[in-house]
Amino acid sequence: MGRLILVRHAQASFLQQDYDKLSALGETQARLLGEYWARHRVIFDRICSGPCLRQQDTAKLVSDEYRKFGLESPSPLVLPEFDEYQAEPVLERGLPQLLETSARIRELHGAFRASASSSEQRNNFQKLFEAVTAEWVRGTIPLPGVEPWPEFCSRVNLGLSKIMANGGRSKQVAIVTSGGPIAVAMQRALNLSPQHSLQISWMSRNCSWSEFLYTGDRFTLSAFNTHPHLNDPATLTYR
Repeated sequence: MGRLILVRHAQASFLQQDYDKLSALGETQARLLGEYWARHRVIFDRICSGPCLRQQDTAKLVSDEYRKFGLESPSPLVLPEFDEYQAEPVLERGLPQLLETSARIRELHGAFRASASSSEQRNNFQKLFEAVTAEWVRGTIPLPGVEPWPEFCSRVNLGLSKIMANGGRSKQVAIVTSGGPIAVAMQRALNLSPQHSLQISWMSRNCSWSEFLYTGDRFTLSAFNTHPHLNDPATLTYR
């Protein structure tokens, strides 16, 4: 039976001009994960990441910690199937449409614009983002040029199938990805609806991992959103 670990990338630069870059806290989170795994002699046959910079840098920092402990770590391999869905275009193109048709979206957008503190702004942005993304998942807003939710799920599932076919029996594979692909893996393991899968995606903490076991066509959830390496509350983030 093979073992697949899906890691959500460490904290990126939320609400900054370049989101796809680890924050200082994100770099710390990634190093803590690598140190924890190295101390506990968690050895992987393959370490991979999605193509986003935040995913690749998390994988690199984790691998670097292994070498500090004198352990070998495979060089991370980039797998495009584990890229995140196109969240920024979904929000940028979907929000104007929904502002014209949805009183709820107008209310959430107004609350975000009126935020009085950075903490309030983050919370209000998340509520707005979740609501817009939910409409995209339902297929209620046409977004030409943006990968639809069903195609996103098909892409990730293709990547999972490749891992299952090529991972080998008793092999351990780690993939640093994002909340969306982890939710698709949960959907595959638990037969979740698209709406429930989206809700799961909001629950993954930065630099947490979820474990899946596979053999043949069987793909089973073993653990979700695990983060024993983040024992300081200050290191626990969702964004």
